[in-house]
Amino acid sequence: MTATLGILTSGGDCAGLNAVIRAATDAAALRGWRVLGLRNGHLGLLASPPDVVSLTADSVRSDLLRLGGTMLGTTTKGDPFNYPGPDGRNQDVSEQVRNALKALGITHLLVIGGDGSMRVFDRLLAPSQIPWVGVPKTIDNDVPGTEFAVGFITAVTFVGEALDRLSSTAASHRRIMLLEAMGRDSGFLALFGGVAGGADVILLPEFPYDIGAVAAHIKNITHDRPSPVLVVVAEGVLRPDQDRRRRGSVGPDIAAELEKLTGFDARSTVLGHVQRGGSPVAFDRLLASSFGVHGVELLARGETRKMVAWRGGVVSDLPMAEAVTGPRFVTASSPLVRTALNLGIYLGESVCAEPREAVPNGPAQA
Repeated sequence: MTATLGILTSGGDCAGLNAVIRAATDAAALRGWRVLGLRNGHLGLLASPPDVVSLTADSVRSDLLRLGGTMLGTTTKGDPFNYPGPDGRNQDVSEQVRNALKALGITHLLVIGGDGSMRVFDRLLAPSQIPWVGVPKTIDNDVPGTEFAVGFITAVTFVGEALDRLSSTAASHRRIMLLEAMGRDSGFLALFGGVAGGADVILLPEFPYDIGAVAAHIKNITHDRPSPVLVVVAEGVLRPDQDRRRRGSVGPDIAAELEKLTGFDARSTVLGHVQRGGSPVAFDRLLASSFGVHGVELLARGETRKMVAWRGGVVSDLPMAEAVTGPRFVTASSPLVRTALNLGIYLGESVCAEPREAVPNGPAQA
């Protein structure tokens, strides 16, 4: 029987997803496999009939490598173990998803997702006999076991470029320019982007900060007179003088407090979902291509419940049991944290200790 590879994307979108789909399709087609794209994550498998598209080497050529988003669509909703039914009650539809995979003749499955998606599909596919492999993707870079996930470096590049632009206007007006980046619980994007963009202050969800200390740091590096200052804030940090998070952007509140405490003009820019979109940079194209090919190689060797990973500058893989322990967080021992501290960047009051426990993501797929 001809092998049939199912490919799906799950969780939030990011740059490089289409490059993974292209690479996996090419690698499977070269082996004579049939390839089906499963639309909208597991939601497409709950449709009647299932929402799928046939993928061939011809259908994924060239331009798909450069295209942002995902041609298959994705979802962050509809937990299959707690799915909203027509009567308003939640129900377990995991068996329906597994039955749809069997009915489609899926013999192998490639799941492109974040740490939440890996946990969901590890549980979802456990009762089935379908071999599957995960490909990590997220701009948060919070999947355990891999140094980089698909989409992260493209998002970091955008944050760095945004700081380049804010730097010139900060200098022109001698202002504090605050940039809010994504990152609810893990601050990798704010940390990498902030260091790349020459930030003076980087506030992360992992490390508590004191707004008075931030203001004092700004006045110290500017010699207590209006000067250009760049502040990067992850969206998951607490507001000044609060011990619990509120919905909505935190950047404007912190900028207003810094303006009051320093006497300097302060402006806030919230990047939001523009960090997710756009064409992947070269590294993400290389990473996505390598991940897609290696994922198919693993399946062709008969392996299952593995996640591909980037470690030590090469593509590798690890048991899924090690990948579903996340999300992972920035720690005080991170080499880039040490780099930031030696650059004189303010990172928090207790950065030399282990970070506080982050608020869990819950069942949402990241």
